Amino acid sequence: MIRLTGLIGRTAGSVAYKLVNFASLDPSLQARGIRGALNAGRLDKAIWDEFFTRLDTLPFESETLLARYEQTTVEALNHIHLSEVALLKAGKTREQIVKARVNQSFFRSSVLAAYSGACCVTGLRQTVLLIAGHIQPWSRDEQNRMNPRNGIAINALHDKAFETGLMTITPDYQIRISSLLLKQHQSPGMEELFCKYEGSPIFLPSGFLPDPAFLEYHNRERFKP
Repeated sequence: MIRLTGLIGRTAGSVAYKLVNFASLDPSLQARGIRGALNAGRLDKAIWDEFFTRLDTLPFESETLLARYEQTTVEALNHIHLSEVALLKAGKTREQIVKARVNQSFFRSSVLAAYSGACCVTGLRQTVLLIAGHIQPWSRDEQNRMNPRNGIAINALHDKAFETGLMTITPDYQIRISSLLLKQHQSPGMEELFCKYEGSPIFLPSGFLPDPAFLEYHNRERFKP
C-alpha cells in the first residue's frame, strides 16, 4: 500500500480509508459480520460493481496502468519472460498470451492472499505447494474464471481430490470426503491424508469468501458421495 501511495500521490491514510469503503461493499465480509465504513459513496459502489463485472478484462487493464506508472512493462511487472511469450501458439497474439498470464497471476495472488498463504484444508503455509484451485471448472464458467470467490487456496494433493470429486466443500464450508476414500481408512496414510478431515471446517479466508452457489454446484455435480 505504501508503494501505491507513492505512485498515485496520496497519503497512506487516504488509501486505507478508501479500502475500508470498499470493504463495506464486499458480500463475503458482510456474510462474516464485517461492516466496513458506513459512508461509501456512489462512486465507490460504481467502482466495486465494475471490478466484479469485468474480472475477465480489468486485471490486465489494471496491470497495464500500474506498469505505466512504474515506467516498466506488463511482462516485467508480472515476471513473464520474453522467451516464453515468443513461443506463440497458433492463432494467438502476443497480447493475448500476456493477458492470459497476467489474469492467471492475478487469480492466484488474489486467492492466496485472501487465505494468507495457507491451505484451506490443512493450514499448510508453503506457497510453492499451494494451488489457487477453481470451484467451478475453468472450462465451464468463463464469466467467473477470474472471480476470486470461485477459488480456494489448497495443496496439490487435495486439489486433485477436489477436482476429481473425491472431496468437496459444502456451502457452509465443511469438508466432505467421498465414501470411496473413507472406506479405505485402514490403508496406510489414508486416515491421515483424507479421512480425518471429514466434517471439519475449512480455514476461511479474510476476504473473497467462496460463493455458496459455486460450492453447491461442486457438491451436486462433481462430488462422488
